[in-house]
Amino acid sequence: MSGYNDLIRNAAGIGINQKTVEGSRNNRRAENNQPQTEQGATFGDVLRDRLTEVDSLSFSKHAALRLNSRAISLSDDQLSRVESGIADAGQKGIKDSLVLVDDLALLVNVPSKTVITAMNQNSRNIFTNIDGAVIV
Repeated sequence: MSGYNDLIRNAAGIGINQKTVEGSRNNRRAENNQPQTEQGATFGDVLRDRLTEVDSLSFSKHAALRLNSRAISLSDDQLSRVESGIADAGQKGIKDSLVLVDDLALLVNVPSKTVITAMNQNSRNIFTNIDGAVIV
């Protein structure tokens, strides 16, 4: 029973030396003032990398599975055209778009630049819940 009480006390912070808490706060403040991470990258570098990731095209798990199961691959040229089409769709205020590139159809969430699903255009398809289409 005392082991259980010790766990509760530790979780609640009862019995912790106040000096230890203040010391750990000061250590955290000192660590936060460091301009570089442990790997040597500055905060600005990490932020720039993250913003670049946000700006790039991504594929949902569903889209990746569809591309794989349908043996669909996109060339660098096609990816570039899709990204350009998504940028154009975003400028027009489109949120969910059908992007047609060569013989491929991609459903894309424009604000997140995420391909939701993909298919070949060689079969009859109906596309719903889109507010625009882009042919690139």
